[in-house]
Amino acid sequence: MGEHKRIVIEDYPVENLPEELRGGIETGHRVTVTVEENEDRWSDLFRRIDAYQSANTRNVTSEEAVARVRALRDEWD
Repeated sequence: MGEHKRIVIEDYPVENLPEELRGGIETGHRVTVTVEENEDRWSDLFRRIDAYQSANTRNVTSEEAVARVRALRDEWD
């Protein structure tokens, strides 16, 4: 996976936050603020697909595939 950027600031005065981030927390309280960079979901999906495909590059004939599926199915019977 790519580098995921994250910043955590503990014991931060809520009055220093913009109003939209306070979430109704009263002035005088202290909070932990976590800021994370949004990851591009499509890039992550494609990386996972590539990893899956590279881990499963074994060439299998259709007969072998059918036999494996039937064996798995028979395990459940």
